[in-house]
Amino acid sequence: MGKYDIAAYVWPSYTGNEPRSRMFWEQGYGEWQTVKSATAKYPGHTWPRKPLWGYVNEADPAVMEMEIEAATSHGVNVFIYDWYWYDNRPFLENCLNDGFLKASNCGKMKFYLMWANHDANHLWNKQLSDTDVGSTVIWKGAVAPLQFEAMYRRLADKYFTKENYYRINGCPVFMIYELSTFIEGMGSIGKAAEMLGKFRDYVKTLGFPGLHLQFTGRESGTVNLSGVDGKSTADIHEVIKTLMLDSFTHYQFVHVTDIDRDYNLIMKDIESLWNRIDSEYEIPYFPHISCGWDNNPRFYGFRPGIVKNNTPENFRSALIKAKSYIDSHPQRPRLITLNSWNEWTETSYLEPDDLYGYGYLEAVKDVFLK
Repeated sequence: MGKYDIAAYVWPSYTGNEPRSRMFWEQGYGEWQTVKSATAKYPGHTWPRKPLWGYVNEADPAVMEMEIEAATSHGVNVFIYDWYWYDNRPFLENCLNDGFLKASNCGKMKFYLMWANHDANHLWNKQLSDTDVGSTVIWKGAVAPLQFEAMYRRLADKYFTKENYYRINGCPVFMIYELSTFIEGMGSIGKAAEMLGKFRDYVKTLGFPGLHLQFTGRESGTVNLSGVDGKSTADIHEVIKTLMLDSFTHYQFVHVTDIDRDYNLIMKDIESLWNRIDSEYEIPYFPHISCGWDNNPRFYGFRPGIVKNNTPENFRSALIKAKSYIDSHPQRPRLITLNSWNEWTETSYLEPDDLYGYGYLEAVKDVFLK
């Protein structure tokens, strides 16, 4: 890999290859259906936007070959795939399995998995997202211990053993999106720790020195334990110690600060957050930068909460701050996470569009390759 590992999250919905996705996007080409239907909600709103590469099928290896070339030539050398397990089986794996892993040049990039273990509701179905039905849970994100064991054995066998799976100190990296939901499924934090121990042991049987468990940081310093073990919440530091977690990063600025304002003001809060993390956490933190936030494409009505002034130039300045942060921690791997490669319906993506062209990718290249 390069001097820096620049890891962009991948939302694997821009394909119609998964049959169960048709309940959300019946036209058969994934959430591009929502992107194409997006309209401006107020004067000056920068939607609709169009992808310069077209509404491509990212489960097509030829498409992913093109995207891998674009990513690596601009400094993005790791993809973090949002990975789902609903109703006792995986969901939306086609983008990774049929697209990325079958691309002839996939060895040029590393990848790892973030278990997106949140509940699935009708948010992805724009016809229902503005209604009361939109909050109805279709699939629970929590899984019971036996299902978790089946899940981790499958993903370790299928993915961790790939030559280009991302590792830290030889250990495959696996991220958990919602710690609360994970613990809820296990039944207690003690059982969660036990099952993660079994996960680590299984990974060792595959020849690895261990497992690097990463979690997604949130604004709150507490974790909801659903009343298990005689209390409803636990301090995040207690949870980290009990579960023996190895590191953390963030997924989106919207999880940690008010995003309904200027991007440069948001970055001041993010820098303060990084300083607080350094003083409060004993495990490594890998800095995160989001391109923006505006999830109005998923709704017919207006949804407040839109990042302002998130130009490629200001994004570039944010990347410089992340680079400075990681440079100031030379004992850690030089990993920086970005939201995202392709979160079009949340308006936080590196892929080129008709508004900024290749501006965000050029910003990454300028900071980390030149």
